[in-house]
Amino acid sequence: MGKARLEAFSDGVIAIIITIMVLEMKVPHGETVDALLPLLPVFLSYILSFIYVGIYWNNHHHMLHTVKRVSGSVLWANLHLLFWLSLFPFATGWLGENHFAALPSALYGMALLMAACAYFILQHAIISSEGEKSLLKAAVGQDKKGKFSLVLYVIAVILAFWQTWLAQLIYIAVAIMWLIPDRRIENVLQESET
Repeated sequence: MGKARLEAFSDGVIAIIITIMVLEMKVPHGETVDALLPLLPVFLSYILSFIYVGIYWNNHHHMLHTVKRVSGSVLWANLHLLFWLSLFPFATGWLGENHFAALPSALYGMALLMAACAYFILQHAIISSEGEKSLLKAAVGQDKKGKFSLVLYVIAVILAFWQTWLAQLIYIAVAIMWLIPDRRIENVLQESET
C-alpha cells in the first residue's frame, strides 16, 4: 500500500481533533473582560494542546516522508497513535474546566504519555517494515529526545498529584523541546537524495 491514503486519513483525523478542541471553548455570557476571565484556564489548556497536536502533525508528516511502503503493522500503529491523539480534546477540556486540578492534570499527562508511546511504536513499526537501511532509523538513531520525553511525562503525571504547577511546567517544557526544529529526518532525506 502507498502512503498517500495513510497521510490523508491521518491529516483528516488530526484536523477533526483540533476542531473538537476549539468547540470545547464555550462563548461567555457577557460582553466585558470579566466574562472572559473564567475561560482563561480553558484557553491556556487549548493553546498547549493545539501546540502538541501541531507537533505531532509536523513530526508525523516528516516521518512519513521516509516511508517507501506501508505495512499492516504500520497501519495499526498509526491508528493507535490517532486513538491517543483523539483523547486530547477530552483531556484538554477537563484540565481547563477544572483549573489544572490534580486528577485532570494527571489524566492530561497520561494522554500525552500514551500518545508519545504510540508515536514511538509507530516509529518502530516503520523501521521494522523498511528494514535495516531504513531512512527513519538513520534519522532517529537511538531517539534520546523521544525517550527523554517519555521519562518527563511519567515524572509529570506523578507530580500532578502533589505539585500540579510543576507538572504543567514539565508539559510546557516538553512541548518547547519539540518545537525547536528537529532536522534529523530532513538531513537524512537530503543525504539520500544526493
